[in-house]
Amino acid sequence: MTERDEGYVHDPDDFDGDGTLEADAADGPDADANSRRRGEADPTADDRWLEDPVHPETTDREFGTRGWILVGMIFVAFIVAPGVILLIPPGTDYLLALLIVPLVPAVALALTAVWATTRP
Repeated sequence: MTERDEGYVHDPDDFDGDGTLEADAADGPDADANSRRRGEADPTADDRWLEDPVHPETTDREFGTRGWILVGMIFVAFIVAPGVILLIPPGTDYLLALLIVPLVPAVALALTAVWATTRP
């Protein structure tokens, strides 16, 4: 790794014997590069949300079509699939009746939940 990398690079020479950071490594003309190399973030970057916070009412959080599709999948997974299992004749294969029939709506519900909760 080079000194131009943005990620953290551990340099044992920056620390003194008791494990604290040497003050002279942080001072000097390369202080910004040294702080980036040590993994310190820009102190003003974390405070930007304090100056201009996003109000929850300004975001698009409507239930909408995605929510109703998710409710429909919940209905299918918790009402329709168990009903189908009850209606399957007793002579039907165990694998089909108790594994495949509940698995398909469960996977569809999981995929729909991920799709419904992500914003485009």
